[in-house]
This record gives sequence, C-alpha cells and structure tokens, in this order.
Amino acid sequence: MARFVRLSLLRRFVSVTHQYGLSEALKRSRYFATLYLRGSAPSLFGRQAPAAFAPDTSSAPERQMQPIWTELARGGGFHAKINHKWTPRIALIGDLNLSQCRKYRVEQLKVLWESQNVAFDYAHYEDTPRALRLLQRATHFCEYRLEDTPLTQMYRYEARRLGLPILFDIDDPLFSVAAYETYQNMAALDPMLKTHFLAVAPRYAAMMNGADIVTVSTPGLADLARLYTPRPVHVRRNFADPETLQHGASAIAARGAEDGLFRVVFASGSQGHEADFDLIKSEVAAFVTADPARRLTILGHFKTDRLPASLAAQTEHHPFLDYDAYLANLAQADVAVMPLQDDLFNRCKSGVRVIDAAAVGLACIVSAVGDLPTMIDQGRTGFIAESPGDWRQALETLATDRARARAMGRAARETLETRWSVQAGPHIIAPDLLDWVMA
Repeated sequence: MARFVRLSLLRRFVSVTHQYGLSEALKRSRYFATLYLRGSAPSLFGRQAPAAFAPDTSSAPERQMQPIWTELARGGGFHAKINHKWTPRIALIGDLNLSQCRKYRVEQLKVLWESQNVAFDYAHYEDTPRALRLLQRATHFCEYRLEDTPLTQMYRYEARRLGLPILFDIDDPLFSVAAYETYQNMAALDPMLKTHFLAVAPRYAAMMNGADIVTVSTPGLADLARLYTPRPVHVRRNFADPETLQHGASAIAARGAEDGLFRVVFASGSQGHEADFDLIKSEVAAFVTADPARRLTILGHFKTDRLPASLAAQTEHHPFLDYDAYLANLAQADVAVMPLQDDLFNRCKSGVRVIDAAAVGLACIVSAVGDLPTMIDQGRTGFIAESPGDWRQALETLATDRARARAMGRAARETLETRWSVQAGPHIIAPDLLDWVMA
C-alpha cells in the first residue's frame, strides 16, 4: 500500500484534481493502481535507461546517484567539468502534468531555443533515468515548476557536480502564500487543495532561491517573484508556436456554415473560474437574453447551475476537450470574453487564452488584469474592459456589426503571426536570458 501514497503520486493527484476535478483524479488513480498491480504501469517516456542509470528499485529515486557519486569521489573525478561544450544544450526537468503548462512552458520553449541554435531536451521529474541522462549531455539545467524535495535536490546536486548553470522557471505564483490566500477562484475548490498550496509555497520559494537565475511568464509574476528572491528574474512570455498556428488555421478552415446565431465564448481550462465569470454574468445575461439568436458558449470546466435560468436556456456547454476539439469549438464563436478578478494571483496571469482565440481568428474582450491587455490592440484586435458597462457595450458593438467582428478576428490572427509567434524579440524573451545561455 505504501507504493500508492508516495509524495510524488500525491502531488500528481492534487494537480489532476485542480485541473480536471476530483472524479477524474480518482478515475486516473484507479487506472494506475490496476496497471501497477498487474505489473504493467506505463513509463512516462517509454524508453529504456542506460545501465549506468538503471533504477534501483530497492531504494528511493533520490538515492540512485549515491553509488555513482561514491565511486567518482573515490576515483578523484567527482568535480570534473565535463559539460563545457561549444554548442549550448539545455536540459529541462519539470512537472509536466498540466497540459497547458507543458505546451506553453516546455514544448514551445524547445521550438524557441532551437530557433537560436540551442539544443533542448526535457524530462518529467519522476522519470529519473531519463532526467539523469539528459543532465550528462547538458550545458545548462532548467528546473520547471519544481518544489524542494529530496528528488529535486538530487538533480540539482548532480547539476552542480557537472558545473551546470541553473535556471528556475515558473508560470504561477506557487511560491506565494499571499497569492493563494487571496485568490478568489480557490473558494470554488476543495479547501484541502488550498491548504496544500499554502503548505508547499515555501518549497517553491526554496527552489527559486537555489537557482542562478529565474524566468517567469509575465511582468506581474516577475514583480512578485522579486519579493521572494534576490536572484535575477527575467520574463519569457508565452507565444504561438507553429503547431498552435497550424491547428488554429485548421479550425478556421473547418468552420461550419453561418447559422444566424451570435456566439459569445467563455473558456475555462481549470476548476474555479466561475468566480471570474461572476464579474460579467449580469452584463452577459442581459446581452444574450435580449435576442433569441444569441448564445453563450462555455468551453471546459464550469458549474452551469450557477447561471441565471434565462441565460442557461441560451447556453451551450462543452465540457473539457482536447486541444484540437477546444480550438474547433472556439472557432465557431463570434467573440471571446476573458474576465479576471483583480487579485494578486490573477495579476500574474499570462495571455494564453488570447493566443488561443487569435489562433482561430477571434476577437477578445478582456479584463485590464494581468498580461491580457498586453495582447490586445484596443479597438483593432479586441477590447479592454475597464468597467462593467464596457463589456455590454463591446458585445453590442460586435453583434450589430458582424463585419467588424470578423475583421477584428482577422487582425488578431495577423498580429499573432507577426508579433506573438516564435521570435527572440525582447517582448517575448529577455535579452539578458539569451546572453546567459549563449555566454
């Protein structure tokens, strides 16, 4: 039984619960337990490790390097600098459990660095053989979304032994008790989740402070991180990688014929976003119910019983979808709304929802919170709503002039392709970060 209550599995259970809900987490737990009892639990990467890093099932993963370190120390080669190569190669080890985080902070990072002739490999932190193998080839080590544990400290110790500079990357204020204590969306979740996040915040701060430099996804998150660490903090924004642009173009091409309806879409990628929608619920309800040809489309997690009955009658809800299906449904709308409560957590939020909407040629109406306004060219690719009345006014403007709505959507897509795609511009990646890797 102890095999099923490891800290790493508990963290994964909490992550899945936070993103997909308790029922999905329990379902996955049952599936994993069944496979494990059959002796066929799958590897995250499905690759055989070299004999030098074969897992020692008689000991904890964080002790796998101990025999190797002992042998190196006795042979006088412990502090050998073996990774000073001409071509930079980054090894990222991180928490890859959340699909959106993996896409925007890991997979697309590979595209960005390789565009700069920097090799890039990544591994899930629980795939110890692969992670250790990548470190042996690296010139730089990137820790993504990791907390301080014996296992993560083993990776860091090995990186220091190899002489690797260490970067810590994070895209949520997981290190901040203040951010989670005042995050309004947490009210909709199991109180135990909040207790967990508050308890582990110091562990993320400890990891951040043990690195050489820190990267984050937004200027707001950078400002908050600087309150917790003296390390240099740089911004690497999320952007639209070639795969996102291609999938978005496919969704546009597959749009169905006009059916006369005007759809307002609200996307919720994780639990608790009812609190954000509450900001505009009255305005959206008044707008949608004023015309039987209007619809509210909700994509992802949402408790629709919190909607007024009149609005619920004109609401289309598509529960959690894979990315292609999500974009396909997003493309059927006429405008996307992205309200955010103004709290410390949300001031750190990136504009990934704007990226998704722009990928399918959709204009957005956004709150003036976090990095959302940065992604909007006011009046050309969308609207920034400063007050409650701005939401209704923007919706009416687009509903009464659908040609303008379509033109704004096209402009959003063009801006995404030219300004917010793969490039090493300072609005995407801090020049000091590029210099740090290339040095």
